[in-house]
Amino acid sequence: MQFWDYIILLPLGLMAGASGGLLGIGGSVVMIPAMVILFGPDRQHLYQATAMIVNFFVVAPAVMRHIMLRATLRPVTRWMIPGAIVGAVAGVCLSELPIFVGPGQGYLQIAFAVFLGYVVLQNMWRLRTSAKLPYLSEADSAKLSKPLILTIVGLPTGMLGGLLGVGGGLYAVPAQQVCLRIPLPNAIANSSATILWSSVVGAVLKNASLSSHGHSWSQAILMSICLIPTAMIGSWYSAAKVHQWPVKVIHVAFVLLLLYGGTRLFLVGWDQVS
Repeated sequence: MQFWDYIILLPLGLMAGASGGLLGIGGSVVMIPAMVILFGPDRQHLYQATAMIVNFFVVAPAVMRHIMLRATLRPVTRWMIPGAIVGAVAGVCLSELPIFVGPGQGYLQIAFAVFLGYVVLQNMWRLRTSAKLPYLSEADSAKLSKPLILTIVGLPTGMLGGLLGVGGGLYAVPAQQVCLRIPLPNAIANSSATILWSSVVGAVLKNASLSSHGHSWSQAILMSICLIPTAMIGSWYSAAKVHQWPVKVIHVAFVLLLLYGGTRLFLVGWDQVS
């Protein structure tokens, strides 16, 4: 990468951070497609390793905001986080399978795009109704099924994060709404708190494996240093908007962002494996 390539990462970090704070995701949905488009599709593992580092710094300011606003439901995150950590380990191990090496990186990109397509459809369906989930207090959230939180929400969240380099909020937010009936602002806050921990585990494991793909962890560190400062600014600002903007506005932003990123990634991945 050239000097100006690293400069381009600065506004990219701002956009990733803003999406992360607003939507309860790590920001990889912006970072990974953008890096594939800007710098080429043959460094998918490097992009994922970089994104996993940045994910932690994107969600950290958002988590602080959500805690200050008392939006995080601790009885839920207490079980989501361990499940997500185990899932992150499994997901990184899956991403290192021989099928995902070399041109096979395209399969990771296609898998990323297909999952984004599912989330787009799910959110478009939710846009058709104005119904809101009822308020859920922390005491009420303590009555939710702990095995369900651990296995249906936490574990897949971490696994998707480890496999695709995303924070996992793409799954965690709608899963909490559908399976646990948790309102959107609380689901976003819980997702951010969970990603904060699972991203650390995923980043360490993924960066440790970069040498097998012809990259080094120092490359990922350098790229993340360019992304992190502006990502943190964007995340801190937008996290507060979750509790101010109408839920439908957030859903529309979610859909548009995922639709664009998913389409571009699918096309790039298909070119690699075909």
